[in-house]
Amino acid sequence: MNGQPHGPKRRSQKPIDWQKVQRVLVIRLRSIGDTVLSTPSLIALRRFLPDARIDILLEDWVAPLLENFEQIDNVIAVGKGDAERVKAAWKIRRNRYDVVFNLHGGTTATLLARASGARYRIGYADYQYSFLYNRKYSTSSEFWNAERTHSAEQQLALLGYAGVPVSDRPRSSLTVSESARRTVANRFAFKKDYALIHPASLFHTKQWSAENFAGIVKELAARGYESVAVASKPESAVLESLAELAGPSVTIAYDLSLPEITALASDAKLFVGNDSGIAHIAAAVNVPTVVIFGSSNRDHWRPWTDAPNEIVFNSFDCQPCPGYECAVYGEPRCILGISVEQVIKAIDKVLAKKEKGEPQPAF
Repeated sequence: MNGQPHGPKRRSQKPIDWQKVQRVLVIRLRSIGDTVLSTPSLIALRRFLPDARIDILLEDWVAPLLENFEQIDNVIAVGKGDAERVKAAWKIRRNRYDVVFNLHGGTTATLLARASGARYRIGYADYQYSFLYNRKYSTSSEFWNAERTHSAEQQLALLGYAGVPVSDRPRSSLTVSESARRTVANRFAFKKDYALIHPASLFHTKQWSAENFAGIVKELAARGYESVAVASKPESAVLESLAELAGPSVTIAYDLSLPEITALASDAKLFVGNDSGIAHIAAAVNVPTVVIFGSSNRDHWRPWTDAPNEIVFNSFDCQPCPGYECAVYGEPRCILGISVEQVIKAIDKVLAKKEKGEPQPAF
């Protein structure tokens, strides 16, 4: 079987005998969003190999996000530092995987893929140290016959090249932990429908102001919604600023675990936030989603979901950019110039789609 919908035939290689594959490891290091957007590939793999053992290797701080994910058998967590990486390498070596997919081409991921000793070590030809793979493929753009591809499509294409059916492009998905759901229910006593707000971002070129988010919270309060804003503990200053500006209309939390944020998102009626991993969590539990984009790549990072969603942005020729600084204007006009009115308009659109039950157009 071949999941490749488009593109020229690959250079001749002996096909993988998938009937003999019993153990598969997927490596996806890095962030929350990267982890969530690996779930379409995990869904495709489980569908193709219902009886195989499918494990995923994640960084330890994000690993809890997939601990209850129904499409995998085990989450293997790797910490930072050489000792932790050596420990993880020995563990995956002992597991004797038949196939390893590396969905991220960084040096650490590549070395761990090689250390697995798997018969088939699969990655893209442009990965660092690509000679350590024995199955190397071209680009996701060539696979999908498209100039621009989403992060989820980039990962799915690697599976597709290897023979896993992916042409239907599964959407991102997360499983809500019942224990996390109980914790959230005990902590938050919402009296009416609520919106989940995420006002933080790693880069200032992607962070809409707390003042603007306060305007959204007040607008939602006028419509009968409560709001709860989440961020990590190092980002607590953003939440404190929002609480000061929005008053009792918002509840803030910066000490929730990733499973608890997932549970909180799953019962929200709306998500509004910056382009971030939390936005991808909300999309993965099918919440109507409004995501505000600044410097980052909208085609690559927009919500990957069938739930109603809108992205809000102002176009600039310099987009996308690395985001560390605004090298063109000195200040990130792409995010600073987005108005509260633009975001309210997007909220109206997603809520109207939800009310009408309209399916989200295919990507």
